[in-house]
Formats: sequence, C-alpha cells, structure tokens
Amino acid sequence: MGMFNIREPRRFEHKYIYYDERKEKLAKIEEKAKRELGMLSDETFNPENIRGKFVEGTTHLKRRKENGGPRISVQMAIVLIIGLAFLLYWLWTGDIFFMN
Repeated sequence: MGMFNIREPRRFEHKYIYYDERKEKLAKIEEKAKRELGMLSDETFNPENIRGKFVEGTTHLKRRKENGGPRISVQMAIVLIIGLAFLLYWLWTGDIFFMN
C-alpha cells in the first residue's frame, strides 16, 4: 500500500428484506392496462407542476417575488456588519487604530 494508492470505500447497497418484486411487477402491469383503457390519466409525477405553488399561496412571498427579491445584498450586509464592529470597538476603547 503506497502513499498515492488510496482505497475507495465500499459502495452503499441496500437490500430490502420485505420486498416482493412480483407484487411490484403486477402493480405496474395493472397500472399500464388501466392507462391503455383510459381509466387513468397519462400524467406522471412532474416537479414542474408543483413549482411555485408555495409562493402563490403566501402574500409576503408573492410581494417579494414581484418586487425582485431582497433589497440588501449579502455583500452589503457583510460590509455593514464589519462597519458596526469597527464602531463598537471605537466606542469601547476610544482608539481608532488596532495597533495600540
């Protein structure tokens, strides 16, 4: 075993104990047959169908989306926090520079 030969960990493999493949196959065949007969719609799960539904349901998120998001950027918030830290230091010690 050398310094540059790093072993990769074993891959995760989960085997179900109480899983019936036959039952799953029968359910898929039954669903396919119902779709062909027109008893079920052809819609499958699509995340695009539910995207944005939470925002539509709340007034404050709807207003935020219409206004274009937050008013202050992350960079501006960091600069503001650093400035307040300098002000607090100056008020506590009375020194402007950190060298003293």
